[in-house]
Amino acid sequence: MNYNVTNYSSGRTSDIQNALFATFQGRSAKPDIFIGQEFLSSAGVTNWKSAMNTASGSSGTYSSAAFIDGPDTDSALIYRSDKVVLDRTVVVATGGNSPLPPRNILRYDMHLAGYGTSTTFSVYSSHMKAGTTSDDMARRLLEAQIIRDDAQTLGHPFISGGDYNIQSSNETSFSELTGSQTNNLGRFFDPIKTSGTWNNSSTYRFVHTQDPWSGGAGMDDRFDFVLLSSALIDGQGLDYIGNPNVSYSTTTWNDPNHSYRSWGNDGTSFNTPLTVTNNAMVGPVIAQALINATGNGSGHLPVFLDLKVPAKVSVPSSINFGTLQLGQSASVQLTVTNSANTSLWTAPGIDALTYSMTATLGISVPGGTFNAPAGGFINHTVSLNTSFAGPKQGVITVSSDDPDNPVVSIPVSAYVLPFRTTGGNHID
Repeated sequence: MNYNVTNYSSGRTSDIQNALFATFQGRSAKPDIFIGQEFLSSAGVTNWKSAMNTASGSSGTYSSAAFIDGPDTDSALIYRSDKVVLDRTVVVATGGNSPLPPRNILRYDMHLAGYGTSTTFSVYSSHMKAGTTSDDMARRLLEAQIIRDDAQTLGHPFISGGDYNIQSSNETSFSELTGSQTNNLGRFFDPIKTSGTWNNSSTYRFVHTQDPWSGGAGMDDRFDFVLLSSALIDGQGLDYIGNPNVSYSTTTWNDPNHSYRSWGNDGTSFNTPLTVTNNAMVGPVIAQALINATGNGSGHLPVFLDLKVPAKVSVPSSINFGTLQLGQSASVQLTVTNSANTSLWTAPGIDALTYSMTATLGISVPGGTFNAPAGGFINHTVSLNTSFAGPKQGVITVSSDDPDNPVVSIPVSAYVLPFRTTGGNHID
C-alpha cells in the first residue's frame, strides 16, 4: 500500500484503524507493506505504527524503518515483520531547493520472511513536486530519472510507491519511469495499464486518489501510484495478482482482472467528496474514516495491490529401494510438495510450484513439467533398472522455480542380489 497521510504527526487513531483494518463485505486493506508520505516526525511514524498494531484485526507485528528527516515532509516504511525482513534503508537522493527534488527519495531493500535473500526486492518512496509550471515538471522529471537510474543497478525486483503529483501519463516524468529506453533494467510498469490524462476526467474516475475530503475539490486526480518492475509482472515467483496486460475497467471498481485498488473509491464520487453512504467498495464506516484520516484537509486515498509469494519445494532427503532380486520390478512413490506457508500467506497468495525431473542412468522418472498448488503435492512413480546385480547409486534432480532451492538432488540407493530366488532354488 502507498498512502500520502497528509501532514501526520499524531491523533486520528480510530480513523487510521478503521480505514486500514475495518471490514466491509469481507474486504479489508490490512497492508503487509505500508509506504507513506507526509510524515512530520519520527514520533509521527511511531504513532501511526502504534495505531496499526493496536487495531482490531491487526497482526500486531508491524515494525518500521528508521526515520530519516529531510527537507519538508518525509517518507516512512511500516511493515509486518513476520512477513518481510528489512535489510537496509538507502537515501537515493537528498531533497532541496530547485532544481532538486523537494524531498528525499528513499529506497528500502527487503526480502520475504521464511525465504532467503534470493527474494530480495526494493521499495522506493517518493513525493514529487506539486504544480504545473515548467519548473515543477522539471523537478519531477529529475526525480524520475534518479529513481530509474538507481533501479537499473539493483539486479532484483523493485516497486515504486508515491504521490507523484502527475496529471497525465504523457508527462515526461511518467514517461521516464515507464517508457522503453536503451537500458530497460530500471523500467517501471503501471500494473493496471491505465494511461491517459487522468486529471478531471470521468473516464478515469475509478483510479482517482484525490481528494476525498468533504471540504476539498472532490475526486478528480490520479496522483498516487504503485508501479512494478518487469520481474513482478512476468507470472513467476513474487508477482502481481492480476493481469498487467489489461487496462483497469472504466465501468466498475470491482475489476476481476486486478488486485490494484484506489481504496475507498467506488467510482461514484467524481468531482465530489468521497461517497460515504452506500459506498459499494468499503461501506460507510471505512469511507468516513478515509475522509477523517486526511486530518480535515486536502488529502489522498491509499492505493494497494496484492503480490503472490514464490513457491517452496519439498522432497524426500533420499530414496532407498532396499534389497531387490535380479530382474525384479522395482518402483517407489516420490512426493513433490509445494510447502510455502499457507497459514501465513494463504493459498491464493502463493505461486504454484513449477518443476521438472531428471535422473541418472538406471532410474526412470516422469518427464514433462508439473505444477503443484500451494499446500499441495504430486506423487510420481520412480522405477529402477534391476537387470544388473550389485549396489545401485544414483540421483534424481528436481528443477523448480523455488528461488532458494532451484535445483534439489535426491540420492537414490538400492542393492540388487546376484541371483533370483524361486521356491528355495537359487538360479545364478
